[in-house]
Amino acid sequence: MSETPPKRPAYDRLMQAAMVLFYNHGINGTGIDAIVERAGVAKKSLYNNFTSKADLVSHYLEARHAEWLALYDARAASAKTPQARILAVFDAYQDHAEFAYERGFRGCGLLNAAAELEAGDIGRAAVRRHKEEVESILAKQLTELFHDAPERAAPLAAHIAFLLEGAMARAGLEGNSARVLAARAMADDMLKALT
Repeated sequence: MSETPPKRPAYDRLMQAAMVLFYNHGINGTGIDAIVERAGVAKKSLYNNFTSKADLVSHYLEARHAEWLALYDARAASAKTPQARILAVFDAYQDHAEFAYERGFRGCGLLNAAAELEAGDIGRAAVRRHKEEVESILAKQLTELFHDAPERAAPLAAHIAFLLEGAMARAGLEGNSARVLAARAMADDMLKALT
């Protein structure tokens, strides 16, 4: 006789439901009832774990950020050079694009969420912080790469970040990571030409 595995805590189930539904349907297109139903919990459980839908959205954005950082950390762990760690940023975004999304890849979940939030919303600030952290990762590696001319790092990091964001926007429209791979190759060529 097999035992039924224990249920995950309500918080985890609600977050997993929000991660899928917010990505599939958008924040505004996903109601609390749909999240509660998918999570298989009572509505009271949602309000025991989150003060509001806005609070759940905030947790969702932080979870998306942590998810990407984990992908980057895994890629960067095997990268031996600053150039390889820069390219690992692209690899982490490719990993994100290749994830088995329920309804296909729709682009950067953070940017998709930010597009739905009003100017000044704290969620938009969270997305901006993520994008700034990605650019900071690039700048740190570029500083190592150009240790004799560290002033080159910040402008080049911005340039690479713009290349990456454009690739992600197109990848989201096309539903696959081909544009991210193309942008990675461009960044690799640019770095080889500069070093």
